[in-house]
Amino acid sequence: MLGYFAGPCWGARTYNSIHAFVTPITLALSALLLHQDKLLPYALIWVNHIGVDRLLGYGLKYPAGFKWTHLRGPGARLGDVIPAGQHLD
Repeated sequence: MLGYFAGPCWGARTYNSIHAFVTPITLALSALLLHQDKLLPYALIWVNHIGVDRLLGYGLKYPAGFKWTHLRGPGARLGDVIPAGQHLD
């Protein structure tokens, strides 16, 4: 969220980098392979956080603005679908 102080493009990039499953899964695999059991709960909590965000409708962000996500557009209600081919401008 702090990335949005630098603009919507940077905000979307920072938000998406934190809310992608790649990093916490990499952390979990590293914790298992390196026998660092203390890191595993952090990875699992991180994955759970991302999953709950998706459940509540907070998806990965588009540079068009914070309310534009890969799950829905601004003003959309939970369950609304963005039609294919709809532009973000």
